[in-house]
Amino acid sequence: MNPLFPYEREYKSLIRKEDVEKRTESLLEAFLAEKKFELVDIEYVKEGNDKILRVLLDKEGGIRIDDCETVSRFLSDALDREDFIEDAYILEVSSPGLLRPFKKDRDFERNIGQEVEIHLFRAQGGDKDYIGQLKSFDKDSITVLFEDEEEVSFARSNIALIRNYIDFSDL
Repeated sequence: MNPLFPYEREYKSLIRKEDVEKRTESLLEAFLAEKKFELVDIEYVKEGNDKILRVLLDKEGGIRIDDCETVSRFLSDALDREDFIEDAYILEVSSPGLLRPFKKDRDFERNIGQEVEIHLFRAQGGDKDYIGQLKSFDKDSITVLFEDEEEVSFARSNIALIRNYIDFSDL
């Protein structure tokens, strides 16, 4: 270990993770555009003893199992050809599900006017959890309308999680 940089291993791991995710995205771009699929997220993570390359997809009307299979076969062949992942890994291709977190601006755009749940890193107004209607967003903040007609803005940097709110008690 380099005494001047004690976190060298973690740093290299982070760089490798970002490289795998970016290169995987570039392999998928044209194929997904042709199929009219949306790339929601790519994660290259360690879970237990396994490395997992997780690709989350969506499309108008929702992603189906055969869509995931099509992308999985294409990506598996492309990854074998390119061979840029050094470690053994598991490839997962799936839908992000109903309660997927908002990660990109298009997630916010698609959900303007919808009820969302927000979990903050640091309390704001005495609380860390909120439910309200997504009114607007920009690169730094999101604005939510509450039942009492009060609008509140939250710094995006303070948002741990934001996603659609589904009240399961009504089901």
